[in-house]
Amino acid sequence: MNAISIRYLAVLVALSLLVVTACGRPSPGPVPGPPPRWSAPAPAQAGPGQPSPSALQVCSADDGQKDIAGALGVTPTRVEQPTWRDHLYSCRYDYPDGSFVLSVKELADDAQTVAYIDQLAATLGELAPLDGIGEGAFYTRNRSIVARKDNKVLLVDVSALPPNFGRPPAPPAATSRIIATVIMGCWSGD
Repeated sequence: MNAISIRYLAVLVALSLLVVTACGRPSPGPVPGPPPRWSAPAPAQAGPGQPSPSALQVCSADDGQKDIAGALGVTPTRVEQPTWRDHLYSCRYDYPDGSFVLSVKELADDAQTVAYIDQLAATLGELAPLDGIGEGAFYTRNRSIVARKDNKVLLVDVSALPPNFGRPPAPPAATSRIIATVIMGCWSGD
């Protein structure tokens, strides 16, 4: 193993421990066997006026910001004011050398959720599926991640980060996986 592989392995081990302790419950781990494409139990209806409590976590100073900073080993210089439009909750995490955007789309039913994921796959390019993150996830062409939990679709957009980010430095694919794992770990009881 080279030095980068050892650092990456250490980051993943540390991330696993952080997810278990930060959210107060264990990560769900991989789903046994290959699930049907994007299938999930019947989701709850999306609320008309505000995001769900779990969607709010991704930008929250008490939840998402603290847990993500711990997992990445760096603290953002600022997290932009979140927006909520058309059932899409979003914010940008700014750092001296780049930024990433987290967004959660809340949809009314399974059909809308699958259609939205398919739209993202076509627009962003579905590069490779990911096991063990939500109820279905994939890397995009730029190594961002799209992941599903019930009627929520998480997008971790790392397109504005440098080639190596965090402490220890990790490539975009590892960074997006760390962030998605932290968020999905906190959503596991949702």
